[in-house]
Amino acid sequence: MRFNFVWRVAARDLLSTLRDTRTLLGTVLIPLVLIPALMLGMPLLLGQFIGGQAQERQKVGVMGTLPPGLRAELERGGAGAVSQTAEPALSGVELVPLAAGTPEAARQAVQSEEVDAVIRVTAPLPQREGDAPAAVQVFAKLNSLAAQTGALGKVEAAVDNYNRRLAARRLEAAGLSEEDLSPVTLDPQDAATAQEASSGQLAFLIPLLMLNFILSGAMATALDSTAGEKERGTLESLLVSPVRRGEVVAGKLLATTLSALVAALFSVLGFLGTGLIAGYLLLRGGMQAELSQAFGGQLTLSGGSVLGLALSAAGAALLISALLIALSIYARSYKEAQTYVTPLSLLIVVPALFLQFSDGFALAFYAVPLFGSMLSVMDAVTGTLKWPQLWLSLGANLLGTLLLGALALRSFSREEVIFRN
Repeated sequence: MRFNFVWRVAARDLLSTLRDTRTLLGTVLIPLVLIPALMLGMPLLLGQFIGGQAQERQKVGVMGTLPPGLRAELERGGAGAVSQTAEPALSGVELVPLAAGTPEAARQAVQSEEVDAVIRVTAPLPQREGDAPAAVQVFAKLNSLAAQTGALGKVEAAVDNYNRRLAARRLEAAGLSEEDLSPVTLDPQDAATAQEASSGQLAFLIPLLMLNFILSGAMATALDSTAGEKERGTLESLLVSPVRRGEVVAGKLLATTLSALVAALFSVLGFLGTGLIAGYLLLRGGMQAELSQAFGGQLTLSGGSVLGLALSAAGAALLISALLIALSIYARSYKEAQTYVTPLSLLIVVPALFLQFSDGFALAFYAVPLFGSMLSVMDAVTGTLKWPQLWLSLGANLLGTLLLGALALRSFSREEVIFRN
């Protein structure tokens, strides 16, 4: 293998990639802008939405008779649903009397948006301690976030407060207090390390988004240097030059891997930028501490974690690049190659859903190509990286890269594949 020829092939493909402005925007600009926008913009908007629902007075229809204490509790409001970004005091609701009707009439009133929810009383409700319990029906759009944080959440909070007051008076009459109902209380203590606690949701999101950006960064170079060249008719001129087929494959793999690693680098910079912005907003008082911690506002990486993150990203980039080249060389055109490689994102998204249960994974899972890299990246972010697991995941990716590279080399050596246009 003549590495000067390998580098010439790689430089040729990299120059072709750099000429495409859209590829540069997708590799560099989008990670720097999209990651902070998704991780900070969406939670802040959600917090404002939930806070607005908490302060707005929703209309709640009433079918039947409510006890005066419960009616006052509903109109007064109080502590209720808690958002992830703030804990606003809930305002009360506006009670709208409705004619007694059937459950279908109550559903229709909610569906027509005449009211946000309907309370249907079918039996006399307890007004003092010791009265017989009774059920009350609440009609609302249960799958709606607006209902859960608005009318439905406020009704549930009011009923809970009303029940607590009745229970407290009954306990007091018996010479007891609410504390007597819970003689043993729990005092949870966080056993996680400082880096684990501060990483927040980044521990799950960094592997998912980083590998997706690696895939998108590698796709542009891999598809253009194989199916794109075949479509333009420039691949034949490369293959008749004094460059060995193995050097062609190695050069294209190198160029694709470098493109993927650039995308990974800027995705990490996007995550670090997110943490800096979150910390800045926290100092300015524009964000609650819970939001900053949940999205990695205090994220810190040691030197070992940075090295482990880089090695895991490199192993994943090599494997993804080899897979893209082996697949796209079979395509007759660029569009056909896109059809082949588009489903590959499922190989990242679906396994990433299981990262939330990473504490239960045995050592053998690190030997699964690509998935082991996700586990190692998450370990690096949380500060729990163990080098045997890292070397195992890196070895699995390198083995997969060699096998896929051999497959790509075999395809480059077959004229029926090269000239399938």
